[in-house]
Amino acid sequence: MARQVQKLTARTAATVTSPGRHGDGGGLYLNVTASGARSWVFLWTSAGRRREMGLGSLRDVPLARARELAASARQQIAEGHDPLALRKATEARRVLTFGEAADALVESMGPSWRNEKHKAQWSMTLTVYAAPLRPKPVDAITTEDVLGVLKPIWSKKAETASRLRGRIERVLDYAKAHGHRSGENPARWRGHLDAVLPKRQKLTRGHHRAMPFDDVPAFMEQLANQPGIAARALAFTVLTATRTGEVIGATWDEVDLVSGVWTIPARRTKVAREHRVPLSTQAVAILTAQQEQRTSAYVFPGQRRDRPLSNMAMDAVLRRMKAEVTVHGFRSAFRDWVGETTDYPREVAEAALGHLVGSEVERAYRRGDALQKRRELMQAWADHCFR
Repeated sequence: MARQVQKLTARTAATVTSPGRHGDGGGLYLNVTASGARSWVFLWTSAGRRREMGLGSLRDVPLARARELAASARQQIAEGHDPLALRKATEARRVLTFGEAADALVESMGPSWRNEKHKAQWSMTLTVYAAPLRPKPVDAITTEDVLGVLKPIWSKKAETASRLRGRIERVLDYAKAHGHRSGENPARWRGHLDAVLPKRQKLTRGHHRAMPFDDVPAFMEQLANQPGIAARALAFTVLTATRTGEVIGATWDEVDLVSGVWTIPARRTKVAREHRVPLSTQAVAILTAQQEQRTSAYVFPGQRRDRPLSNMAMDAVLRRMKAEVTVHGFRSAFRDWVGETTDYPREVAEAALGHLVGSEVERAYRRGDALQKRRELMQAWADHCFR
């Protein structure tokens, strides 16, 4: 007597709630977990041993498709094949997309990451800036494809573009090493892209347009009239001489308004060391205003309250104000002001910027972070900014 198949209905599959495996016949089962998740499983016996193969979730694989997949698996078994082995062989032959290769590379580099921020930077670059490449098979990516994502930012965001090119090259090398492409790497610089893109020495790598420190007070006065969270974040960035990523990623649990200290954890600093930032009265005023209308764990939330402000938001404020400077350039303005108008030691100024000073041995003996001296310095800087 033939085994009964097609016991389930589409309605039953969608509404059944009791945990366990609900058979459709012929080895096909709908697996329902205690949480209510539903997925298809195909079971069979080989050499006296029970085998199983997932066929996907009910959300992605409807009942009719699950039956087709189960019928195909039964046919493979009848022909003496192992359905799991055949599927793995098929997947191995499938060429990865650039997005899949990029994600796999980032994951494989896990042990080498200095901190989560470094990993996030790689992921963001290969997701946002390389978005047009992600759906393409890695063996189909050409020089024109690479230029298509590099040219729009090559001159405007020189450092980002350079890093993006190098990371694309790494992804394509990774894909080649795993047998998913062959031939020359279309993202290679020397002897290839260097013939069609401006040479690096013509770009502004490592330099950030800075405002003369004597012009900062007038700028801050204009900035105070700008609406929005991004403008307040920019003012706070100027007053603390910190980096964009450190400010937009700031959360309220890092801030102590009573003692006037913002503690940036090591995972969010460029040097992978905790950085305590003494807050001037002007910086505290900004945070107090933010706290009064707090809606998020982030000090400067974005449009979605569970996400921080965009890393381009402060740049947008500068463009709106027609200020031909960069956010990072205010750190240079601060450093010039310290060196030219104050008597604070170089070590204190560098510590205020979150830089590592001296050799490892020197840092080991200098266990303090000169917080009190830096507090006086940052208050003097804030007073200059709002003189």
